[in-house]
Amino acid sequence: MTASVMHAVQHLPLMSTSNKNNATAMINFGYSIHKDNQINMDAVSMELLEKVKKREPSVMMCMACGSCAATCSAAQFTSFSLRHLMLKVCRGQMQGLEKEAEKCMLCGKCQLVCPRGVNTRNVIIAIRSVLEEPVNE
Repeated sequence: MTASVMHAVQHLPLMSTSNKNNATAMINFGYSIHKDNQINMDAVSMELLEKVKKREPSVMMCMACGSCAATCSAAQFTSFSLRHLMLKVCRGQMQGLEKEAEKCMLCGKCQLVCPRGVNTRNVIIAIRSVLEEPVNE
């Protein structure tokens, strides 16, 4: 082997067999294993989605294809993804939603590429306004 190949091999991630089911796992390989995320959709409140739908009916045309995420200017600079935001809205997951919605720059590029014609700018504006509403107790 050449010196450069030897150097590369010496710096490969370490292997470990110390996990619970004795399967071989790589350490520091650039990804992490997350706990399964199960959502009981029967217990989810669809109130947010219903309010957004009243303000912008085209939100129901979204099929979560990801075209918006692929062209998003905000995603180039932040972790923003309109597709993930929409999935959270549809699943009733409120945690971190307001902070995520604020990352959108409202440039409209996503609206131009949407195959279903969803008015994504109005959807983001609707999500922001619904999240700013006072909570009725």
